[in-house]
Amino acid sequence: MPPSYPRIRIQGTLRSESYGFERVGEELVKQVREHVYERVLARDVVRIIFFIPQDHHHLTAGVTHALDSYLRAIEGHPGALSDYTCCWWQSFKLEETGWERIRETLEPKEPRFFEDYEPDDARFAEKDGADPYFTLSGEQGNGYSFSYHARLPWREPHPRSVSVLSATLPTEYLEEHGAHHVRELAMDMASRLPFATGHAGLALRLWHRIYDQLDRLRTELFRHPGFDVREASHFDGMGTRVDGIHWMNFLGPPVLSQLGGAAGLRARLHSPTTVQELEGERAVVTLGEAPEAGDLDQGQTLPAYRELARVLEPYLEPFPWGFLERKSPSVEEELRRWWRRFLD
Repeated sequence: MPPSYPRIRIQGTLRSESYGFERVGEELVKQVREHVYERVLARDVVRIIFFIPQDHHHLTAGVTHALDSYLRAIEGHPGALSDYTCCWWQSFKLEETGWERIRETLEPKEPRFFEDYEPDDARFAEKDGADPYFTLSGEQGNGYSFSYHARLPWREPHPRSVSVLSATLPTEYLEEHGAHHVRELAMDMASRLPFATGHAGLALRLWHRIYDQLDRLRTELFRHPGFDVREASHFDGMGTRVDGIHWMNFLGPPVLSQLGGAAGLRARLHSPTTVQELEGERAVVTLGEAPEAGDLDQGQTLPAYRELARVLEPYLEPFPWGFLERKSPSVEEELRRWWRRFLD
């Protein structure tokens, strides 16, 4: 019988304002309207993400393959994806025009480096394809999404600058199709991406930042260490650092070579763990047959995750919320404790 996973669904009220004008007599009077609506602020998902130290013109074929793999996987789930944002276009319903824009974004183009733009033109560089990105999502709270954001193409890119591709599936999908199916999807998506690092595993998809939602999530977060809440993006400058410990852990150069390759890494691990070599001096470390949420109340401490964390500790991303030390020391302390949950 396949495992079932904790349901973490946090509902909340959001408020926003819109502005317009209404004619009163001979004058136009500015009107402010408040909108109040309910939405899912946090939801359990499976997240697949790759950090890729390459520019867009090197990645179009690999990203297209990853997108097509994801779309095949979610066939038979009507309404899984319903909205999109693409480059300078704002959010729209995902119809034929949206797919045309996304496919156009993924067409190979001659590279143009960002520093070649005149100062006045640089503001519009994304319309010329210098800053390609798109996001596909489903109706709020359904757990499906796919996004890609390429790094800016500098002649000498910053060493921590990466393009980022990520996708999510609801945990119900994992339960319905099984962990083997999800693992094969992650492997297929990775197969043509020259990633430095990446992962697949349980996560919480958050509407607000974790430090703004900690009061709502504290109990579940500290009870189930297998859920990740660090949703890194291309703005975070991940470089070749490792974004935490997960069910599937994709490693490429230089981290894997510094560990002695797949064979050297395999020799350091003794828990039920699979280290599979991939093309391009890369490997994937899979911790068990299926992702685990863990449950500290039941003594489920995820020892395989802890073992890998100790091996990868020198390469892990530093604590990403250090600014909270000034803003909210108590929240910073809690999140730092969560960040080191597999090390302490």
